Amino acid sequence: MMAAPLSCCLRGLCLCLLLLSVKALAVDLPVALSNNAVTALVADTDGDSEQVDVYSFMGLGSGKTWRDVSASGWWLPAGSSHWQRLPPVPDSATGADTTQRGRLAAVAVAAADAVWLFGGYHVAADGSEVSSPDVYQINARRQPVYRRSTPMPIPVDDTLALVYRDRYIYLISGWHDLGNVNLVQLFDTRTQSWTQATPYPGTPVFGHAGGMLDGDMLVCGGVALSYPASGKRSFRMSAECWGGRIDAEDHRRIDWHPVAAMPGLPRYRAAAAADKQRGLIVFAAGSAQAYNYNGIGYDGVPATPLDSVVSFNLARQQWQCHARLQTASMDHRGMLLAAGTGELIRIGGMHAGQKVSAAWLQQPLPPALPCQ
Repeated sequence: MMAAPLSCCLRGLCLCLLLLSVKALAVDLPVALSNNAVTALVADTDGDSEQVDVYSFMGLGSGKTWRDVSASGWWLPAGSSHWQRLPPVPDSATGADTTQRGRLAAVAVAAADAVWLFGGYHVAADGSEVSSPDVYQINARRQPVYRRSTPMPIPVDDTLALVYRDRYIYLISGWHDLGNVNLVQLFDTRTQSWTQATPYPGTPVFGHAGGMLDGDMLVCGGVALSYPASGKRSFRMSAECWGGRIDAEDHRRIDWHPVAAMPGLPRYRAAAAADKQRGLIVFAAGSAQAYNYNGIGYDGVPATPLDSVVSFNLARQQWQCHARLQTASMDHRGMLLAAGTGELIRIGGMHAGQKVSAAWLQQPLPPALPCQ
């Protein structure tokens, strides 16, 4: 176990990270889900801080059609070998309809002794997509009930959520209904209110990934829009990376600066985590192709998952490459780290052939290798 208590290390970490106790059991999800929002929460802040609960929300089932978009919630209590089914995630767009609508590309983070679930998008039978403004909080150990919070000012999905000081949640860029936004929407868990932080200076993207350590953040990859002089707009992979430092005196101010592109191919819906022990932001898996929710590229070519891993040393401002993963995967909305060992944990996602998976994939951070 880490020398410092887990509760101390939770401050300043991103949606894509929580240090998972070495006591946690590797348990596959009861059902196959891709694009599911994954996070973990300290189980008992007054007791054993090594114990954390794992959560998975919504996502896409194995059929990969609009009918297979899930509203499910799953909870793996600390030390348990069985996932427990939570009530379906509520949806303000449901109205009087008692059937809960599922969403894709939501994000989940742990902060202030609760899990916070943001946005996502609905898929209609005709393929149209609408971003959701919904924000919910839950701590299943206390009560398996979703409490609705203040909706997002601008609904976004496929965004990146980073947590600062276990209180402030930054939603960086993302997709809103018909296009990407450059907004950084800032949510205060204490007041449950929204403000705007310094806008994202890069090309607006969706499906990007990143992490934060002690107020230093890194944002990379995702998909941008291209607008040609004639013809239809198109989706393109973004190789941009941007670092940001939160102003210690004003958490709404972010000092952004460009960072060298990550080695290898840019990634879409990668799994990422901030590794506090090693001072790294780790990016694993994902795809080098822009694709629709079913895993088929916007150009009609099926997307393929990556098995590569890179990491960025924040102190040295330097990239390093790693040996390959045992299993390639893509379409992730979060990655966890195992405390002590620093093992990478991916839950669900798509594997080769766009196969939706229920697998809990866990392995050590591969050894560092020269970047080629």
